[in-house]
Formats: sequence, C-alpha cells, structure tokens
Amino acid sequence: LCAARLAAAAAAQSVYTFSGRPLAGEPVSLGSLRGKENAKNEEILNSLKYVRPGGGFEPNFMLFEKCEVNGEGSHPLLAFLREALPAPSNNASALMTDPKLITWSPVCRNDVAWNFEKFLVGPDGVPVRWYSHRFQTIDIKPDIEALLSQGPSCAQGAPPTPAAWQLQRCSLGDFHQ
Repeated sequence: LCAARLAAAAAAQSVYTFSGRPLAGEPVSLGSLRGKENAKNEEILNSLKYVRPGGGFEPNFMLFEKCEVNGEGSHPLLAFLREALPAPSNNASALMTDPKLITWSPVCRNDVAWNFEKFLVGPDGVPVRWYSHRFQTIDIKPDIEALLSQGPSCAQGAPPTPAAWQLQRCSLGDFHQ
C-alpha cells in the first residue's frame, strides 16, 4: 500500500516539482520558491498575530495550508521527502510508538513520527537530511552553511535562483526553534 501512494513521489526528482496552496490564494509551484497545528487554515494567521507568538507578529514569509503528512492522503511532497530520506538522520529508530496517536493508514516505516520534524533540501531541490523533532533547529546551521559553501556546484551547475540568493543573504543566527 505504501508503494502505491508514493507512485507520484517516486517519479519526482526534487521538491520543486510539487505545489502547495497558500493560506490566502491560488496554488503556488514550489519551483517558484526554489531555495502540529490544530487551527483551521483561516485561523492560523490570527493565531500567530494575537496568540503565539502574538504581539502583532505577522510572518514575512509564505505560509501554506495544512496538509496530510502520513497515510493514504499524504501530500505528494511529504511522500517524496520520506522516500528520499527514509528516517531522521539523528535518530533512525524514531517511530510513533503510542498507538492512540496514530490516526492515519496505512502506517509505514518512513512516516513522520512527530511535530517539528525538519527536512533540509539543497539548492538543487534534492533532499539532504531529515531531522527528528528532538533535533534543535539552531543545530541545523552547520549543515546549511556546508550547503551554502558548495556554491553553484551544489545546484549541479545551475545558476542560483532568487530563493537561493535570499538564503545566502540571511543571517543564520536568526534561525530559531
């Protein structure tokens, strides 16, 4: 069953072949961006602004609507990432162990086990590393720096894209958990 639901993901070569639907707007190709939330999609922006983190916070980045991460209805992008990187690199044995929390079917070995698992994708759109929820976001910094130090060669000779330029200009010290 897992193989059947991952057919589209198997044909993909990078995350940029997928699209997502922003909270307010039409679907966006992830190629144009190259480089556990319980609220309804329409509530997320207000929650960020007034509750957590609050204080009038308004993200200066695009947010996408919620999607299924595991199971038959899994978003093709997540299926692709899980197939490319079958387990978190820092905890290959990480599994969802509480049966009460498994709400999807079929259950596969490469399912995302918990909120705040992270995927690092190179400038060429190829998944590089999967981190478990226990991995501190700030600790991804050396991996990001290593990718950036590879320059255009890590994009297989392709010129840097606007998203890659933006990533290279950002301060890695600004990454927070």
